[in-house]
Amino acid sequence: MNKAFLAPGLLLVLVAIGGRYTLDRAGLLDLAWVDLRVIGLLVALVFLGLACSAGPSWKKVGREGWLLAALLFFLFQIASALWAPPAARIGPQTLDLVLLGVLVLAFYRYSLSDPETVTRFTFQLFFVTAIVYALAAIFISGPGEQGRYSAFGGGPNVFARIEVLGVISAVALFMLTGRILPLLVIPLFLLATVLSGSRGTLVAGGVVGFAALLKLRHRLRGGAIAAAGLVAVVAVGAIWALAPPEFTDLFQERFVEQTVQEQYLSGRTDIWMAAADMFIDYPVAGSGLDGFYGLIGVNQAVEYPHNYVLAVAAEGGTAGLGLLTVSIVLWTRIVRGGGARPQLTGLAVAATVFVALSGLFSGDYYDSRLAWMFAALAAASALVPARATAPVPVMAR
Repeated sequence: MNKAFLAPGLLLVLVAIGGRYTLDRAGLLDLAWVDLRVIGLLVALVFLGLACSAGPSWKKVGREGWLLAALLFFLFQIASALWAPPAARIGPQTLDLVLLGVLVLAFYRYSLSDPETVTRFTFQLFFVTAIVYALAAIFISGPGEQGRYSAFGGGPNVFARIEVLGVISAVALFMLTGRILPLLVIPLFLLATVLSGSRGTLVAGGVVGFAALLKLRHRLRGGAIAAAGLVAVVAVGAIWALAPPEFTDLFQERFVEQTVQEQYLSGRTDIWMAAADMFIDYPVAGSGLDGFYGLIGVNQAVEYPHNYVLAVAAEGGTAGLGLLTVSIVLWTRIVRGGGARPQLTGLAVAATVFVALSGLFSGDYYDSRLAWMFAALAAASALVPARATAPVPVMAR
């Protein structure tokens, strides 16, 4: 596939990975108002228009009700600013949701053009990104104030998501190409994930990994299981031997002492209970956009509920939960079974579910962007009719 087709995908993924990147993070304080997401999306849309007009187009795939429900959900969230409390941060939250909707719609349209190429390219990008982030965190950024690692000014939880997506991407590239080299980088990704100290991300990754093994249990041979076990042992040994001294301290303090012995969850349970109480107080349409911060967080220095579903319940009520549920149900019906490309769809679904589960422990609305993007990729892979000339993945031969 030519570079002109890959350009919009590269830009869309970079915008998604970069998050809220304003120029003050690069030291240009006078240009703090410049939001690179807006610029990146505008340029990506131009390239996308050029690529789609020159390349193959799938206009009648049907069954896109999930996307319509998702866009209606975003619009409802924006409209809920009308009844949000005075202290709510309406402007930034509205911009986040608008950019989220445009990003998802653009990536879905891009994926429809050639699901095989887009899926492979997307996982290649996340594989390389995870390597760059891991090396930058370990050798450049180092531990933060809490001893947790991250890269390029982002938070540890988002950093950990990228690293686990790197693991999924390594597995995906192995399945699509048959090359074992991507699997050899997994220890680096796991090391970086542990150094992030993100317990919720590790739980989400573990759940997705266990579910994948459970689904593939009848296809796995004894030799493959033994090889996987050997790789796991080597990975753990490599991590323990090559990890920096801070690794054992962080592991002991955050995962053993705080989590197991003290059962400390960074105040998550109190925050979640407050969000649940808000849903009880505003059951129909919620408290409005950013209502949690406007009513509770502004007084307790808590930015958001740290749980995507509870945030929707508290700020969107039953109406918001209903739209979100409709979108998820319609999407599940599409991707169940894999559709036209079971293997590609399954890989994208795994990434979607992982990010979605991570959102139950941390992150705000815009932090869900990767889940929505991979959901769009999975839907496109399942819906677009397979072409006779399409290459057969190595692992499916």
